[in-house]
Amino acid sequence: MSEEILINVSSVETRVALVENGVVQELYIERSHGKGYVGNIYKGKVVRVLPGMQAAFVDIGLERTGFIHAADMIPEALEGEPRATEVPDIRTLVREGQTIVVQVAKDPISTKGARLTTHITLSSRYLVYLPNSNHIGVSVRIEDEQERERLRQIVESAVQSNVISGGFIVRTVAEGALADAILVDIPFLQKLWGELSDKLKALSVPNVLYQDMPLTLRALRDLARAPIDKIRVDSRVAFQQMLDFASKYSPQLVDLMEYYIGERPLLDLYGVEEEIRRALEPRVPLKSNGYLIIEQTEAMTTVDVNTGAFVGHRNLEETIFKTNMEAATAIARQLRLRNLGGIIILDFIDMKDAEHQRQVLRTLEKALEKDHAKTRITGVSELGLVEMARKRTRESLGQMMCEPCPICMGRGQVKSAETVCYEIFREILREARAYDNQKFLILAAPVVVDRLLDEEAAYVADLEAFIGRTIEFQVEALYAQEKYDIVLV
Repeated sequence: MSEEILINVSSVETRVALVENGVVQELYIERSHGKGYVGNIYKGKVVRVLPGMQAAFVDIGLERTGFIHAADMIPEALEGEPRATEVPDIRTLVREGQTIVVQVAKDPISTKGARLTTHITLSSRYLVYLPNSNHIGVSVRIEDEQERERLRQIVESAVQSNVISGGFIVRTVAEGALADAILVDIPFLQKLWGELSDKLKALSVPNVLYQDMPLTLRALRDLARAPIDKIRVDSRVAFQQMLDFASKYSPQLVDLMEYYIGERPLLDLYGVEEEIRRALEPRVPLKSNGYLIIEQTEAMTTVDVNTGAFVGHRNLEETIFKTNMEAATAIARQLRLRNLGGIIILDFIDMKDAEHQRQVLRTLEKALEKDHAKTRITGVSELGLVEMARKRTRESLGQMMCEPCPICMGRGQVKSAETVCYEIFREILREARAYDNQKFLILAAPVVVDRLLDEEAAYVADLEAFIGRTIEFQVEALYAQEKYDIVLV
């Protein structure tokens, strides 16, 4: 399998595309005026404690106050130890007006403020440093037990021999890395934390203590791992910064990096621009002529699988099974591409055969193995639904690139012309009782006025006779379908 990372940099935004076998799998966008906050560390002030929710609001200097739960303030369970079932009263952990050092775990999304934690971490190429813990762990994505034990021993030996404070988690990219390359990260992280600790003392409240690296460097740190074949960047300045970073922390990536100067825009190479456009649409076509309908709401995301025009070659069960198998792979890709998180309900077409259900679930799980976000899947319910959760740390592609429709206000639908006409009739009756005017002038959208003069003409005549006044209409081409005004003349 060939993989490439394409990085498009401009003065207003940076876009990163992860391409596998010529197909875009993941997209990351960072805009200069709205950069993400995940990983940033702040010196904040507790402004409100909510005992009933076991949470508190913290002012960290952003537009909306951050939110922290009591569970994100107590020490985390060590590997192999059970997680604490009882969380202490939030009032025993913080009080209003208290200064607190927190890190952003989830970006502000929609009307919600940033999700915060006191479990501070600092990331380098191979390690995650835990200054407030003594835990030594290894990423769960490294499955080989011998490799896990080797990596754990490398870090544990270094910590014990050098009497190093704090804990470490070995990142997935460390799999197969030499001990010397991993150990270089330890003094770097400790020095960084020491500098931050010194800075913290003189820092005013609220204020940012530490900001994570820009997207270009995070792409090298988090995405550039085997089997990446090429990393292409279309900005000379960004290319040089990334080259310096790779030379210092990941020298094996230097030969993979390329400054792109081709005539075609970089993201046009694999149709990334077109994929971005498609990822903003609810309908996703399948090769079998079936399709997915993806609807994202604030509460959850739903994915509906449909056979469309696909009828199969043998029977209905075969058609359903093949469509669901194709849909499982497509769903996994769309979740990554659109960065959909939270609760996700998958409505596969009902399958009677238990073996077919098992194969579809296995296909979905297999397709999600390369997902950088943590996912959890349940079995198929009696209704053919699959519940799953995908960790959400930043806005989805749609939330980042779009805004609620000003016409329908995000509902996804508008009142019909018929409904608007009936609203106008009711409003005329109310106005006729309240005012002694000569006539009514109705200003409305073309489609509404057309209906009033056509299908509803008889009722308009009856209404005029009933109220004893004339009703006139005026087309306003710029009016939305739901908008109208009634002028008393």
